[in-house]
Amino acid sequence: MSCFVSVRRGAASRAISYAVACMLPLTSSGAYAQVGSEEEELSQAFGDKSTVSIATGSQLPLRRAPAVATVITAEDIAAMGATDLDEVLESVPGIHVGRNVQGYNPLYIFRGIYSEFNAQTLVLQNGVPLTMMFIGNRGNAWAGLPLENVARIEVIRGPGSALYGADAYSGVINIITKSAADVAGTELGMRAGSFKTADAWALHGGKIGPFDVAGYVRVGSTEGFKGRVDADAQTLNDSLASTQVSHAPGSVSVGRGAVDSSIDLAYDKLRLRAGYRLRDRIGLGGGAGSALDPVGRGRTERYNADFSWTDIELAQNWKLGLTASYFEYITTYPQPLQVYPPGAVIYGQDPVLFPEGMLGAPNTWERQQRVSVVASYSGWAGHRMRVGVGQDDLNMYRTQEFKNFAFLPNFMVTPLTEVAIEDSFLVPRRRIVRYVYAQDEWNFARDWALTAGLRHDRYSDFGGTTNPRAALVWDASLDVTAKVLYGRAFRAPSFSERYSINNPVLRGNPGLKPEIIDTLEAAFAWQARPDTQLQLSVFRYAMKDIIRTAGFPATRSNTGTQVGQGFELEATHDLLSNVRLVGNYAHQRSTDETTGEDAGYAPHHHAFAKADWGFASGLVLSGQVNYVADRERAPGDTRPQIADYTTVDLTLRTHRSKSSWDVAASVRNLFNADAREPSLYSPGHPMPVLVPNDLPLAGRSFFVQITYRL
Repeated sequence: MSCFVSVRRGAASRAISYAVACMLPLTSSGAYAQVGSEEEELSQAFGDKSTVSIATGSQLPLRRAPAVATVITAEDIAAMGATDLDEVLESVPGIHVGRNVQGYNPLYIFRGIYSEFNAQTLVLQNGVPLTMMFIGNRGNAWAGLPLENVARIEVIRGPGSALYGADAYSGVINIITKSAADVAGTELGMRAGSFKTADAWALHGGKIGPFDVAGYVRVGSTEGFKGRVDADAQTLNDSLASTQVSHAPGSVSVGRGAVDSSIDLAYDKLRLRAGYRLRDRIGLGGGAGSALDPVGRGRTERYNADFSWTDIELAQNWKLGLTASYFEYITTYPQPLQVYPPGAVIYGQDPVLFPEGMLGAPNTWERQQRVSVVASYSGWAGHRMRVGVGQDDLNMYRTQEFKNFAFLPNFMVTPLTEVAIEDSFLVPRRRIVRYVYAQDEWNFARDWALTAGLRHDRYSDFGGTTNPRAALVWDASLDVTAKVLYGRAFRAPSFSERYSINNPVLRGNPGLKPEIIDTLEAAFAWQARPDTQLQLSVFRYAMKDIIRTAGFPATRSNTGTQVGQGFELEATHDLLSNVRLVGNYAHQRSTDETTGEDAGYAPHHHAFAKADWGFASGLVLSGQVNYVADRERAPGDTRPQIADYTTVDLTLRTHRSKSSWDVAASVRNLFNADAREPSLYSPGHPMPVLVPNDLPLAGRSFFVQITYRL
């Protein structure tokens, strides 16, 4: 985090309190019982940087949170010059943002846990999952998440299923949007930059009668960067069929148009939030079939609403909370995907020519309704108990597919038309999840706290799963805090994994069970001096029943096992009252136990460093360096190890509190590094590597942003 506050060296207690509030939030800041009375004041001064809610479901001082957690505030985002969630998460220790070839969707890789669609990471918005049931992730047409309306981002590295259920497996990310108090007036903003990127937005926060109201609207578009792909899946087909129809060498397609809007209404303990998000003309990245597609375009619409009524006084020491949410996710392809380009020859039992290309449009409509009730009890000395029940109704109520091919059993060219549901990729599916959990935060001795929890989820289509957690937190001294953590988590199989049909290369398996992970962690925080903080976390995990594919056509099964271990080190130092240095380093090594080899894809070494310098009259210069190194190939992939890369970003901005106008200018990847993410290796496939030279990332880019507060 970035704080510019002068600290008088003689005011020791105030300096320590300042360090607590500004500390980089991997774990906790140290045991500061003596300054507990100042925490609320500091939270107000520094944007509540010293508390976290994602670890237990209620606000706790970060140093006492029973998790390895990070908090990123709006002030931190401004200092980075970040415009998208991906840029922020790359700065969190233990997280690396990779890419999927389909749509160039981000993969939030926690601690080396990689998969093609990244379903092991749970992303929430205001506590509500953004999971698409078809794939099990945020959707194959994610197309970015802007940050103008984000108040803070809370991240747990490690399992969170005891509190959050499915998919809180390798980590949990909760994006908290701005309330009326966060905006307090009207803000207008514009941004323009490389790749013909243009955005405009408006934020407003205030009162309408007795209601606190916050509103947000944003429109934007970009053509996206033109990363070069030298060879793709069709290049391989060309070599087999002696054709030359591949679009490679060519550019990935990552352009899009965007509309985001939301409203937040609050009255006393009641709160209603609603939003709409549109992504249109979405480019297909490296192509749906790993063949460059300059034609196909996707479209997604997300409607969301959530209602909460908190802190309802039931009786002495008893409180109740009620929440309900609605989420609708529609994915369509107005311009069908060009799985393979015109003139492609596709090999099944016999070669088949597709004069207009192999085209498809798998459209889905999902509706998710969630309700939960949470009761808390604080009448037992030293304990804070929490019990919750809930139900999720997850309904993919409509599917539709247009395509110009069939296979009976060989490929056959057909007119591009809507096919019958039973001949499509998936028929509509519905899943009901009922759950119950209990948690106790027990301060059993001075400076000691034990948090224990247990949750059981019952799924209508594959049965139940039970997941425990335990965390012991010790304030060892005034400036040292230690934690030992254990947790189990699960990842539910997606609808596609269980029920996919009529796919010539990949088949669903209705017998799939959840993936399971057990994680043990230790974390330490040391306030070395009033201006210097250090944090260390050490972890080990074991995964089983990993859902993997084998053979051709590929069949999914619970066959994978993987173990991993590593550590994350963070340091923050206030060199001067107006200069802050932040750095972190993460090391991990994960092993596929089936082969005994490295699991591949994720970096063994990941370092991030940032410096913020406040100078002149209200100007701030921020520079950051991101180093990604030692990424091995997946077992069986004989390509050379993917090259390391280092990127440098610079942002010059005016200080947000100095005037009504704020201006920021950023350059990303200043030295135009050739940064690439590994492409997928598919064992058992006739062509296991479809994009041989990996997935290029954006080169040097420039952005200018202007905001005005009324």
